[in-house]
Order: sequence, then structure tokens, then C-alpha cells
Amino acid sequence: MAEVQSFDNLLACRNLLKASVDNSTALALALDKTGPRIAELDQKLTFLEMAIRPGGSKNCTFAAVRDHISLALGPSAAVLKILDSIRELEKSLLSDSLPHSDIFSYISTIKQFEDAIKFLTANCNLAIQWLEGVIQFLEGNSVADDRYISKVKRSVAILEELQATGEQAGRNGELLSGAFAKLEISFKQILTESSAPLGFTNSSSPSTAEQAYNAALPLPGPILRKLQAIVEKLNTGNRTNSCISVFTEVRSMNAKNSLRALDLDYLENAVEEYDDVQDMEGCIHEWSKHMEFIVKCVLESEHMLCNEVFGSLASGAWTGCFAKIAVESGILLFLRFGMSIAESKKSPTKLLHLLNIFSVLETLRMDFNKLFGGESCSEIKTMTRDLVTKVVNGASEIFWELPLQVELERRSSPPSDGGVPRLVSFVTDYCNRLLDDNYRPILTQVLRIHQGWKYEKYEEGLVTNQIYSIVREIAVNLDAWSKAYERKALSYIFMMNNHCHFTSLKGTKLGNLMGDSWLNAHGNYKEYYSALYLRETWGKILASLTQDNPDSSPKMRLMAFNEAFDDMYKKQLNWVVIDESLRNKMHKLVVQALVPAYTSYLQKYRVVVEHRSDVFYTVQSLETMLNTLFKAKQVKYTSSTIGSHLTGEQRNTVIDQFRFTLTAM
Repeated sequence: MAEVQSFDNLLACRNLLKASVDNSTALALALDKTGPRIAELDQKLTFLEMAIRPGGSKNCTFAAVRDHISLALGPSAAVLKILDSIRELEKSLLSDSLPHSDIFSYISTIKQFEDAIKFLTANCNLAIQWLEGVIQFLEGNSVADDRYISKVKRSVAILEELQATGEQAGRNGELLSGAFAKLEISFKQILTESSAPLGFTNSSSPSTAEQAYNAALPLPGPILRKLQAIVEKLNTGNRTNSCISVFTEVRSMNAKNSLRALDLDYLENAVEEYDDVQDMEGCIHEWSKHMEFIVKCVLESEHMLCNEVFGSLASGAWTGCFAKIAVESGILLFLRFGMSIAESKKSPTKLLHLLNIFSVLETLRMDFNKLFGGESCSEIKTMTRDLVTKVVNGASEIFWELPLQVELERRSSPPSDGGVPRLVSFVTDYCNRLLDDNYRPILTQVLRIHQGWKYEKYEEGLVTNQIYSIVREIAVNLDAWSKAYERKALSYIFMMNNHCHFTSLKGTKLGNLMGDSWLNAHGNYKEYYSALYLRETWGKILASLTQDNPDSSPKMRLMAFNEAFDDMYKKQLNWVVIDESLRNKMHKLVVQALVPAYTSYLQKYRVVVEHRSDVFYTVQSLETMLNTLFKAKQVKYTSSTIGSHLTGEQRNTVIDQFRFTLTAM
């Protein structure tokens, strides 16, 4: 009778399991509804026992049936024991408090609940098998009528329904769904509370940025382990999509917050909005630091975090998660800024901008390959490839056109004061920058890549040969410009200034490239044109005093000298000698040529001078006037930085001239 009572208890607990995994709030109602069915099963088993009790001739058969029933009741007793455990686990899973404070215990409870459900269904299955054996035995030996066999079959059906209920609960039933939902909420809360933006300072150098990243992991180890445990548990129930979505949202916002402290307004401005070349250079400098920060610090940490949290998923979902975060962070905006410069109008300074952009991209090339090499980042990868292509092609095109640009400027007019043309100082400073250690290796690499794309062999010395061509075109321009002056003396001042400018390149990259013989030749030409100037100007005036003319009196010669001096002084009042040392030297030469002779003449004809002292210059006044010649009206040429000796308006005028030339080609 003990076996029958065990079976009775099994059937009484049958609906308790169903209610706990499907709808805990309806537990009492489910048990009430199950009562009659339990009574029915009890009655069936009682009748079965009574039916097989009499009949001494069938003792062996009855014993066999009893053995089958005993074997069926063993698994049923195990089911009863696990039901109590399921009820306790159910209370823990249905508690109102969120589990993130002790997430590992909660996950363990879910695991125990799942194991209990599996154990329950397994024992139901075993009991069903033994009862089915009883049915087969009864039907095969005719020891009971159909009424009793039907009751056993009914018992099997009840157990099968119970087994199906357990299997349903094991496949994300209502209780498990609620538990998984709590895990998802905890995942978001843990992630949100632990996420903090990375800091950035404008003084950060590339090495500093890397050190800042290496010094701190994106999230503390204990937090990472919690997130990993949640993801692994949810993955067993195919419930990771929500976590991936939450992770993308939270970490995208964190990446944006990391960049929010930066002044990124320049990324939205069109290239044409920058009034000054140095403004653009400043923006590119900021862009380079910000690019390094977002790639090496922000996105590198997000890439690692995505892999740490979702890397265990067989679907490879972490790469797609990172791709979304990268796009949301604003990396495409940085690439579009570079693209806007690459697509802007051609100008010589654009070449320097493109080389700066290429330098940044080359520095970050390995990082880009690591972070954006997968198919999930195809948009970023494609834009980066297009940017590199435009930068290399654009820089190479401008570089090859530089000699022709200089040649086309030959049609312009030389400066009216005989100074160094802005174009000449601009181009020589420009060449110095191209030859500088900061640009020459980058330029060489760009040209090598460009030649490779055209399946052409890169030849060493290509850069230097192009610089030679540019310098040759400048020399031809100077000869043409010198012939445009109406006054020979001014053309001599012009040539003297420009040869002095080339001589001053000694010790620079361009001067070293051209060599000492080239520099010395310009020094000789400077002296040559200086002598021509003195002979053409003050030498002729001096002749009016030193040459004897019987038809003119000393007084007339002195008056003629003063008139000629006045005229010459007024003509040269706006002429300049740019180099200070050369200007001082010219002052000295002019004074030495005129003042001693003038002094001697005044002393020789003192009587004449004393009677007309209001008409003639004194020696002191003459020398003072000569020392005021050749001075520029404003300070120019004060720096070797490209275009820095020009005002913003002047510098942009030179660049616009080049831009017009390039655009027209």
C-alpha cells in the first residue's frame, strides 16, 4: 500500500510543478483543479491492486506486475522530493529585488532551477516507461480487464502531461523568462554605473595617449566577470540580443561623452570658411591629436570591451556591436573632415595639409587594420580607403605641378619697391618645408605609393630633382621680372635683393641641397648688382661735381648736384633692401661714395657755399638722408616659416594665385 500512497503523492504534486513554471500566481487554483484527477488516479491504482490480489494460480504473474509498479514508483518518489526544491528556487527567482548585487548567486539559482526541471522530466519519463511496461504485461497476460488497463493508461497520460510541462519550463517558460529579464535589467544597470568617459588634454602627445589607455582597463575586472557571467547565462536561452542592444547604446553614449569635452566644431566647418592658412593648419593639428585619441584610446578600449563581454558567443556578434559603437562615436565625422580637405581646391598649402593627414593615417594604420578590418566595419574601412586614395593622388598631383605653377606666375608683375617677390620667398620657404625631416619622408612615401599604383618604379632622387626644377623656374622668373622695370637702377636693386635672399638660404635644407657653389654664385651676383646700382645712380650724380666743365661755375655745379640728389632721393624713397646687413652695407657704400667728395667740394668752394647756405645740403643732412633709404615701410620676412613673413591677406593672396593657376590647369 506504501507504493500506492507514493503514487498518490506524485499525482497530488503534479499540478504544483506546472503552476510553478507556467504561472506561479495561479498555483492554488491549479492544485484545486488537479484534486479530482489525483483522486481518480488513486482509485485506479487501488482497483488495480485489488484486481491482481486474488487468484493463487497467477501468483507469479501478479508478482511481476507488482515489480513493474514498484519500479515505476521509485522515479515518482524522486519527483516528489525535487518538487520541494523547485518551490524554494521559485521563491528566489520571483523575489522583487534585482540580483545585480549578488549576480553570481542568482545565476546559480537559475542553473539549479534548470537542473531541477531536467531531473523532474527525466524521472517522469522513467516512471512512464515502467507503467507502459505494466500495460503491455497486463494486455499480454489477460490478468485484468480493459477497465483496469484503461486506468493505468490514464495514469500514463497524466505523467506525460506533467513531463511536457517540465520540458516547456526548461525551454524558457514564464518563470525562466522573468529571471532572464531580471538579468537583462541587471546587465544594463551594472554597465551604466561602471561606464565613465575617458579624459583628454590638449597637451597629450601620441605617446601620452597610449600610456593613458595602457594604464587603465575599460572596466574593472569584477565588473567584467559579472557582465560575462550574465551574457553566458542568457546565451543558453538565446536571449543575448537585448544585452547587445543595451551594451551598444550605453557604450556609444560613453564614447560620445569622452569626446564631448573636446572642441570639435571645426569638423562641421567647410574648408572655405577658414580665412587664414594657419587657421587650417591649427585645425589639422587638433584633428591629428583628436584622431589619435578616439582611435588609440576610445575605440581601442571599446574594441577590447566588446570582445571581453561578447567574445564567447559563437555568432561573433561582438564585432557588429563594436562597429555600431565606432560609428556612433563619430569616427566617420573625423574621416569626412579629412575627405573635405582632400576634395578642396588645389593649392600649394593643400599639399602640406594632405601630407599631415597622410602622416596621421599612416601612424594609425595598424590600429585601423586591427579595429576596422572586419566586415562589420565595412563603412569605416571603405571611407578610410577612399581617403587614403584621395590624399595620395592629390598630394602627388600638386607636387608634380609645382614647377609649372612657378612658370605660370612669370606673367605677374614684380614688386614696385624692388624687394623679394612674395612668390619667391613663399616658394623657397615652401621647398624648405618639403625637405624638412617632418615632411620629406612622408612625401617620399606618398610618391612611392603613387608610383606603385601606376605600376611605375620609384626612382631615388625624385624629390630633389623636382626641387631643382622649381628653383630653376624661379631663376627664370627673376630674369623676366627684372626686365619689366623701366629704371635700370631699380632692376639692379631687385636682383640684388633676390640674390641676397638666395644667399641667406645657407644652412637651410634648400641651401644644403643646392650646395655651396650655388650659394657662392648668388653671393657674387649680389655684389655684382650692388656695384651696378652704385654706378647707375650715385656715381652719375657724383660726376657732376668731380668733372671739370669750363662752361659751368662751381655754384652751378653745386646746384646741379643738389637738384640731381633731390630727384634721385625722391625716386628711391620707396625702394627697399630687405636684408638688414645688406641695407647697412649699402648705406655705407653710398655714404662713402658721396659724402667725402661732397665734403671736399664744399671745403674747396667755401665762399660760394657760405653765401648760399640755404640752397645747398650740409654734409650732415646729406648723410642723414642717405641713411633713410631702402627701409621697408613694414616688417617683412621675419620668419622662415612658410608664409609667416606675410600678413594674412598677403599670404592668402599668394596662395590664391597658386590656387588659380592649379585650378586652371
